[in-house]
Amino acid sequence: MYSILKKYFVFLLPVLFMVSCGTVAPNYNYSELAKASLKLGMDIDYDDNHKLYVEAARWIGTPYRYGGNTRAGVDCSGFVYSVYRNVYNMKLKRTADEQYRVNCSRLPKKYLQEGDLVFFKGSKRSRKASHVGIYLKDGKFIHASSRYGVIISRLSEAYYNRMWLSGGRVKR
Repeated sequence: MYSILKKYFVFLLPVLFMVSCGTVAPNYNYSELAKASLKLGMDIDYDDNHKLYVEAARWIGTPYRYGGNTRAGVDCSGFVYSVYRNVYNMKLKRTADEQYRVNCSRLPKKYLQEGDLVFFKGSKRSRKASHVGIYLKDGKFIHASSRYGVIISRLSEAYYNRMWLSGGRVKR
């Protein structure tokens, strides 16, 4: 009995070693990631949500259209709605304020993570979300600007700093 176990052990040990030490590269389309990185103007790291960055890059330059949610024209909440549906397979509410009130848990800026939502108010005293974007990283977020269409901006820009309402982590 011992000799049989010894044979199997000698045979299985190298197999277990090869299986446990083997690494398999994730199945990403690196060409698509490189294009997304250039279009977004930012590095996409190994640990980043590649699907989010590729989808975001597809929207860059889409014109603004109030009530729109396609690449022919989109508003801020329609953009967030569409990206969340495509990347996370989640259906969010359709307006910025509903996304803020219903879909998210509040979050301070310092705790923002990739994919969190960022909300802005329409006036200094308002507590209602009138604009929304998706946080990427390094203080940058992507959103549909009424003037420029889908662009990347920095949270540190004076306007967004002044109109900041809250970050939001989407409830799963």
